[in-house]
Parts: sequence; C-alpha cells; structure tokens
Amino acid sequence: MVASGLNGTFGTPFAWMPDSTALIAYTVPANRGPAPVAGDTPTGPVVQESAGRSSAARTYEDLLGDAQDEALFDHYFTGQLVRIALSGAARPIGAPGLITEFSVSPDGRYLLTERLKRPYSYLLPARYFPTEIAVATIDGQRVRTLVDRPLADDLPVDFDAAVKGPREAMWRSDAPATLVWAEALDGGNPRAKVAFHDVVKMQAAPFEAAPVDLAMTPARYATTFWGDDGFAMVVDREWRSRTEHRLAVAPARPGQARTLLTRNYQDQYGDPGRPVVESNAAGKPVMRFTPDHKAVYVTGDGATKAGAFPFLATLPLTGGEQTRLWSAKPPYYETVVAMLDDTGQRILTRRESAKLAPNYVVRSVRGGSAKPVTAFADPAPVFAGVTQRTITYPRADGLALSGSLYLPAGYDAKRDGPLPTLLWAYPAEFTDAKVAGQTVDQGNRFVRPRGISHLFLLTQGYAILDNPAMPIIGEGGTEANDTYVKQLQQNAQAAVDAVVKLGVADRTRMAVGGHSYGAFMTANLLAHTDLFRAGIARSGAYNRTLTPFGFQAEQRTYWQATRPIPK
Repeated sequence: MVASGLNGTFGTPFAWMPDSTALIAYTVPANRGPAPVAGDTPTGPVVQESAGRSSAARTYEDLLGDAQDEALFDHYFTGQLVRIALSGAARPIGAPGLITEFSVSPDGRYLLTERLKRPYSYLLPARYFPTEIAVATIDGQRVRTLVDRPLADDLPVDFDAAVKGPREAMWRSDAPATLVWAEALDGGNPRAKVAFHDVVKMQAAPFEAAPVDLAMTPARYATTFWGDDGFAMVVDREWRSRTEHRLAVAPARPGQARTLLTRNYQDQYGDPGRPVVESNAAGKPVMRFTPDHKAVYVTGDGATKAGAFPFLATLPLTGGEQTRLWSAKPPYYETVVAMLDDTGQRILTRRESAKLAPNYVVRSVRGGSAKPVTAFADPAPVFAGVTQRTITYPRADGLALSGSLYLPAGYDAKRDGPLPTLLWAYPAEFTDAKVAGQTVDQGNRFVRPRGISHLFLLTQGYAILDNPAMPIIGEGGTEANDTYVKQLQQNAQAAVDAVVKLGVADRTRMAVGGHSYGAFMTANLLAHTDLFRAGIARSGAYNRTLTPFGFQAEQRTYWQATRPIPK
C-alpha cells in the first residue's frame, strides 16, 4: 500500500493520463501517522529575522504563526504522487513533498511539478515560500530543474509584482512535450520603465537545447491560448491602467509577436470575448479553428446598455474585426456552452430569462430553431412573484449608475406605499469614467436567492436594491482612494434618491449592507452620511493602519497615500 486516500489540500488532487489508461493522484502518504500535538511547555519565543534587509509586505490572514503551525502544515499538506492504473494497481512517483501543482505532458512522457520547501514564512502566504519547479519522467526520474527559488519576501507591494526567474510553468497544449514559462524583464517591479515587462519562453523535450523566446509582453503575462504551430494568443494585463494586450504568435516562428488588440479590460461594452477552446486528443485545451483555418471562434457576454446578449463570432488570425455568427435575442440570456459542428451552425446553449429557469438548448444558428435538451423547473417558485428590474439614475457629477431593484411578490406601490429598503453593494475602482458609467440591464437574468443571500429579506416585506453601482474613479494622475469617501457619498445619495423617487422606498427606513470591501463601504456610509438607519457590515476590515502596505485595489502604502490635514 502506497497511500491512504486523496490529498486535496492544494486543490484538485488527480489528473488523467492523456491516453486515459491511468490516473496521477496526489495522495496522503501511507505512513503519515497522527497529527502532531503541541507541547504544554513553551520552547521559547517566536523569532523572525529580516537578514539585514527591509521590504514592504501586505497584510494577510491565516498565516503560519509558530513551529506547531509549521508541523501541522507539513503533516496535512505533504502528499505522495501516485500512478494508479485502471486495475487499481498503484505505484509511487518520486518522493513525498508539498506539491502544489502537477501536470502531465500531452504525450504522457513527462511530469511537471511545483514543490514548496523550507524555510517557511510567518508573514507571507504559502505561494511565496521557497519553490522548486521541475520536470521528471512519468516514472519520477528527474530530467530538468527549471527553478529553485528562495523565499519571495522582497517583492514590491504592487499587484503586478512578480518573482524573479521562471514562474507560471505549463505545458504547451498543442505540442507533445514543450515546457512554457514566463520571466520578468523588470526585476519583478511593474513600476520599472521598460518596453517589455515579461518574456514567455519555450523549451521542447528532451530539454537539452536552449530555451527560445516565444514573445515579450508590454505588461505582466496573464495566459496563453494555444492553437497550433501557426497561431497562439498571448495575453497580458496591467493593473494600474486596467490595460490588456492580446498578441498573436506563431510558435513555429518564436519572437515575432504582433498585437491583435489593446483594451481596458473593465470595458464591458467593448469586450471582444475569449477564444472557444476544446480538449484535444491529449485532453489539453486548444482553440477551435474555422474549417478554412483562417480564423478562430470566440464567444463573449455581449454586454450592452439594453442587456447582455452572449454571442458566437469568428476572429481572423490576421486580426481585424470579428464576424458575428449568432447573438442571443431578448428576452433571453443565452450563453454558448459548446459547438456541435465545425462551422458554428449547431451550438449547445444555456438559456434563461427573467421568468424561465436555465435550461440547455441545441440551436440551429442558420435556421433559428431551438430544441430543448433539459427541462429543469424553478428551484424556488415561492420567488416567482418577486419583481425585478434594472433602474438607472445619475450621480451628482452626471455619471450614469444602475442597480437591480427587487420588490416583494404581490407588492403594489400605490396600494402599499414605500417599503423599508436595503441597498446591498460592493465598491469597484476604475481608471476611466466612461467605463465606470457603463450600465447593463439585468432584466433577462433568472435570479433565485440561495445560501445567506440578502434577497431572502424580500419574503419579509423589504425592497432590495441589489448591486447599486459604487464606482470609485481615479483619473488624470489621481488615485481612486484620493476621493473615496466623497464618491461613496455621491453614489449612495444617488441610489437612495432614485428608489425614493420611484415611490417604493421610505427615506426614513433605509439600510445598507455589504460583504468584505462592501462591509468597509457600509461602515464609511454609516459614519459619513445620514442616509441610513442601519447597516450590515459582514466580514470587513475597517482600520487601515492595520493594512499599511496596500489594501483592496490600493497599491500605495499608508505613507504614500497621505493627504494634507485641512486647516
């Protein structure tokens, strides 16, 4: 016996071999034994050393705190990779360890692993611990060590900060065994003034030739959509400007990237969607090409002011405008689940409306016919009488805002008068007012509460303004948090005025609530306005002196974001 069960502490603990003849599993070591128990007698103080250098570090929850935590971390997270045949026969692969990720090459010959090592940190999450990324044969014989990096405790606090050296290693989906990874060209500091911040490298088995540069990215590397030797799409993103670049590359001719588009990735109206991917023979995701191999299929949400109407389109490999093949039509919200032929004329969709529960449909794009595949019923018919509509209203500075207004079943404003009302929201930071002011009607969505949803208050006679827009905008060299309270006040005032004007809300019985950053918003609105009589601040953090090296979308430290004291 080599194991005593799957170990899912780092996520999905298994992966099929490409030929489906065996399973690679991350398992609990058979000899793990009982969990370590802390002694009653302290062994000494907790000591942390900076090794003579200083660096900023964000504030994190649930970190290791002492030697007992380290022992428990080792005990529960250590696993053994095992190859399990269909017959049930199991064989260990390599030595046990803290293996955070593992993947099999498309040809089934190699195994890529990412393993944590000591010394651990009490100030940083596990993803920053010393890490070894290596390639072995499928039987566990070491072939290539890509990187063996130390504790990453010297990163800038910026969101786009990256470790030095190779990171985000993966297999190229459309090749037998080609290793792909990213490396920072800016030393990991996104504020560095360089033309390119990352390079994406490739190295094919048997990993003896020098790696080649697939592409250099203007911003921090995000992902790659693989196709074939002639076309792949590399995507990068920059947090500070919310900019995304999509680059076309030919893996057979590395180093010749060309820009397909540059966009603000918060722009809902201009979202071109993402390539349609399917599993190839090795079970790896690859883009789906048109029959003439001149374009790839893409699908997106199709957001407009009138609502979101998902679409299927083709994107020419040479770039340029997409060609829409199909778009959802009112009153439905209908997403593309899968393509059922090579031409995009038969598709499987998931269709819903305000009154119809989501169900799957086989649709003929050209003929327009739709054949239901499932007939799932309304899971909570008691809410069928609830009314929902998207309302739009202006902020004091003219910015367009919106929210989803829910009213109890059977409610009539003229007959029943204004109701006690809850605004449940979550702020969002933007760098562009035009993007922040985009409103999308949600009237074609099927909504039913579950879990601890605030929408259950509809059964108790409350009106709910769900997700009223709370944009916090930083433009022209200013940061969003420079005017956070002012913009929050304007957002809330506009929302309250809108529902009161409709005659459904009672200005003297208004409440506000939110989770996490929404809880921080709630505390600020209760402190800085007289709009609300009560608030629900769920799981928030309120004292920013306890998160001095940035919080939420703020990249500045507490000392960089100071402002003059009013006279």
